[in-house]
Amino acid sequence: MTKVKNAFYAQSGGVTSVINASACGVIQSARENAAHIGKVYAGRNGIIGALTEDLIDTSAESDSAIAGLRHTPSGAFGSCRYKLKGLGENRAEYERLIEVFKAHDIGYFFYNGGGDSADTCHKVSQISQTLNYPIQAVHIPKTVDNDLPITDNCPGFGSVAKYIAVSTREASFDVRSMALTSTKVFVIEVMGRHAGWIAAAGGLAADENNDIPVVILFPEVEFEQQKFIDKVQDHVEKSGFCSIVVSEGAHWPDGKFLAEQGTKDAFGHAQLGGAAPVVANMIKDALGYKFHWAVADYLQRSARHIASRTDVEQAYAMGKAAVEFALAGDNAIMPTIVRTSNKPYAWEVGKASLADVANVEKFMPAEYISEDGFGITESCREYLLPLIAGEDYPPYKNGLPDYVVLKNVPVGKKLSEGFKI
Repeated sequence: MTKVKNAFYAQSGGVTSVINASACGVIQSARENAAHIGKVYAGRNGIIGALTEDLIDTSAESDSAIAGLRHTPSGAFGSCRYKLKGLGENRAEYERLIEVFKAHDIGYFFYNGGGDSADTCHKVSQISQTLNYPIQAVHIPKTVDNDLPITDNCPGFGSVAKYIAVSTREASFDVRSMALTSTKVFVIEVMGRHAGWIAAAGGLAADENNDIPVVILFPEVEFEQQKFIDKVQDHVEKSGFCSIVVSEGAHWPDGKFLAEQGTKDAFGHAQLGGAAPVVANMIKDALGYKFHWAVADYLQRSARHIASRTDVEQAYAMGKAAVEFALAGDNAIMPTIVRTSNKPYAWEVGKASLADVANVEKFMPAEYISEDGFGITESCREYLLPLIAGEDYPPYKNGLPDYVVLKNVPVGKKLSEGFKI
């Protein structure tokens, strides 16, 4: 009989409004399979929790508290931006992971994150052979950017897309009502470093019943200033107003971001933020229109109160599937969402090899971007609409969402020597 092993679960990268739903799926499924999986230890602040032996005992949480994760936003156990180097570059990190896994009898590794997290999970999966320690590593997809390959979409994206579509429509109603004597242009900046999926969602604000002029600036389309100014002027002259959705990754033909600050994040990516005022001031200088701008920033990815039901269900399903795949003996894989039908929308769980996922970005296909480069096509609308469908409101108390805060009871340390990050 196979010995029962404990599991390690951690959250990585920018959190979302539904990443805790995936955590709920993992922990509930593990509890249902107690004959095969012992305790689930969560890493405090992602992989850093494993390296520093800072583990959280999720068995100390009640079933109701774990169930409450399904409607609670952000990372219940803390996240991080920390990328493991290659084994040859920093063998000490991997040896430390093995020490911690051995000390706490961990045989399953579940890492919940985006592209860089998939890379980390893939490296951990290779520990089994290289350092002769049996561990099954499964990556659980999560990213608001929707840029992981193979999977039809990524948990976290649908809810951000819903937030941006709703916000763009509501703000556009506001601008339209003020346009005659006041604001004529509203600019909202959204996340998306290299892929314009979130920006594309702003295009859903307009439909057959809502004639809203929306201009979208995608990372996939080189920014041409005069062409952009002409487009905005044409909309304002025809409709009286215009809304603009600009991705933080919008860039000039030479590749420089409109919003580049000259600083780098922990993964070496350019630190972005500030495209909205850049664009707004261009319009003011060229056309003299009064404007307002906003940066959605953390609001777009933490807005659990308006999460997509599709997104919540898929996030939970990915966590649940990760456990099921691990119990079936899978290693170095990621559960995926496979779209089987558009009308009616239907999907199922698939899986992909981490070798095909790690460090690969999925961009907006050309057929999803309108010919002029400033909007979305009908095929893009058909792709997006099911992902924002349905509501999954959290419980409310005293007029506010009633979210769960876990006790996060620490696991006693078994190793005497610490590890410094």
